[in-house]
Amino acid sequence: MIILDTDILIEIFDKKSQKGDQTLERIEQSGEDIAITSLSLHEILYGVSKFGKKRIAAVEKLETIDFCKEDAILSAHLELDAEQKGRPLSRIDAMIAAIALNRKSKLYTFNQKHFHSIPKVSLF
Repeated sequence: MIILDTDILIEIFDKKSQKGDQTLERIEQSGEDIAITSLSLHEILYGVSKFGKKRIAAVEKLETIDFCKEDAILSAHLELDAEQKGRPLSRIDAMIAAIALNRKSKLYTFNQKHFHSIPKVSLF
């Protein structure tokens, strides 16, 4: 399974750019199932509401993986470990990484540098 990060969703559904088209094609060619996290869904819906854009119904139709207790435990460790190594990791990135790791899924993001401090994360 491939978990799509928020920046991927924005490129595909909001910007509707050539980069978004190429991204969508790459996902389709992989033949893998895709999902988003409840955290990314929140970010997208917040942005849509804040900037007065139409809701993106297609995003709400995607399989959505919720953040659970096991994800909370792992993300706290990931965030602290990154901080102690001098490579701070945003809380939401730690949470998304934990969701991907706990489900043994790949993470598709354009912000790969955000996740370099987490060596176990499999980036698509």
